[in-house]
Amino acid sequence: MARAARRKATIYDIATAAEASASTVSLVLNGTWARYRIKEDTAHRITEAAKTLGYNVNLTARGLRLSRSGLAGMILPHYRNRFFADLAEAFESEARQRGLCPIVVSTQREEAVEATVTRTLLAQRVEFLFITGVPNPEPLDRLCASATVPCVNIDLPGPGAPSVVSDNRAGARHLTNIMMEKVLRRGGSLEAFLYLGGVAGEYATDTRVAGFVDALRTKDIEPGPQSLALSGYPPGNARDALASYYDRHGRLPSGLFINSIAAFEGAIEFASRLPAAELEEFVACCFDWDPFAACLPFDVTMLRQDVETMMERAFDALKPEPQEDRPLVLVPAVLAGRKAAEL
Repeated sequence: MARAARRKATIYDIATAAEASASTVSLVLNGTWARYRIKEDTAHRITEAAKTLGYNVNLTARGLRLSRSGLAGMILPHYRNRFFADLAEAFESEARQRGLCPIVVSTQREEAVEATVTRTLLAQRVEFLFITGVPNPEPLDRLCASATVPCVNIDLPGPGAPSVVSDNRAGARHLTNIMMEKVLRRGGSLEAFLYLGGVAGEYATDTRVAGFVDALRTKDIEPGPQSLALSGYPPGNARDALASYYDRHGRLPSGLFINSIAAFEGAIEFASRLPAAELEEFVACCFDWDPFAACLPFDVTMLRQDVETMMERAFDALKPEPQEDRPLVLVPAVLAGRKAAEL
């Protein structure tokens, strides 16, 4: 005589076995338990009870049994410069080493897109979110906090979460010191220095300007507004700002500090129009890096932001204690410019 088919377990059976309410069991099995602040050990107990009773727990619930969806999220402005592209690559590598599936989305520096993408990634239950290159990350940090999803701000800091950024001020000061030494060797004037690119009021620009000013003040030079051409990020703006300086002074600055690789592109575009003789004594530096700069016909020193260390520190900041403390982690940039070894 055939054995009677075993009755299929229900959520009520699981609730009894796990000593939990049926509603709590339902929230755990449908994957929404973390949103309702159900404790992890409770979720684990319920999923183990479900497994013991032969309940058909779906793949999502199995992942949640370990408090994991397996997804790691990152948003960034774009992939157009090497820094953001390298950050994305380092993030993907670190995430995969941890057994996670990385999701990277560019937002084109549009606030509405940043918010929409963040909500979408949270709805997909990413385990954490890295918020990269967002001038005001605090609203996104709040979205993550509401969903009980850890987040870290990268490149630009915010008070709502741990932040990992390059040490912009120290790096800019070091670059400017190198540039001053080179200009003095050539008998040039430190009074004719120009800072090009970036946005006033933005953290990265403000701290790099501060480092530029720090270095010049060691030589008793007080840079005024005429020494700062904060033209934004579009290369065309930097090209036009440098052209305007040239028209006013009839020459290039003796030392040109360039805020980023985008502004660097604009500076190169303008410099390419000049006779080669005018570039022989020209000295520039850039707080960004591209290996093709080694082929340029003028002296340029560059800093490469240490994306590998930044990403390691960002993953470290996901630990519960730093998440509560919301630290600001400064990562030194790496000297990578042509002729830098001379100093």
